[in-house]
Amino acid sequence: MAAVNKLSILSRAMCTGAQAVKPPIQVFGLEGRYATALYSAATKMKQLDQVEKDLLAFQATLKQDKKLRESVVSPIVNKKVMGTALKESASKLRWSQATGNLLDLMANNGRLSALDGVINAFSVIMAAHRGEVVCEVVSAKPLDSAQSKQLEGALKSFLKSNQSLKITSRVDPSIIGGLIVSIGDKYVDMSIASKVKMYTDVISSAA
Repeated sequence: MAAVNKLSILSRAMCTGAQAVKPPIQVFGLEGRYATALYSAATKMKQLDQVEKDLLAFQATLKQDKKLRESVVSPIVNKKVMGTALKESASKLRWSQATGNLLDLMANNGRLSALDGVINAFSVIMAAHRGEVVCEVVSAKPLDSAQSKQLEGALKSFLKSNQSLKITSRVDPSIIGGLIVSIGDKYVDMSIASKVKMYTDVISSAA
């Protein structure tokens, strides 16, 4: 209940307007709620583009700097001390006020371990804000140019006239073959691994 109460005041704490600004796409989970509150606050403060730039830069730094990453998510470090440190660092780096407020609040709420997910959720919202439809394609091995072009053509059929497609590709040998495609709120698992599991479950239940 305490976590829900904290999230309910998040947007008001980040920006003084009472009425929330709804994002162009709904994102779910704890990360989605933080990202939605951030979108609302950053919109009111006219800092959307700057916030996205700040967060992507911070995400890249955390991936490269293992020591910093461990310090940020460490349960040993005092929450308020970390929140203050992150907010002061954001100010020195000339990041937006909304970015600093987010880091401070997440630190004080003990939620910095979810920061990567929040940044990813915010990126999805911003893509929708620009009319982009984010699509992730997972394959067992890299697709060649002909396959990529054919897939892109098929995926564009899901778009509206005012939308553009933004594809990210990821290789995961564990799916054995086929594809797993996520586009907008649609998810299609065409992997061989999923078919093997389905047949195994059928055989097991019949035994």
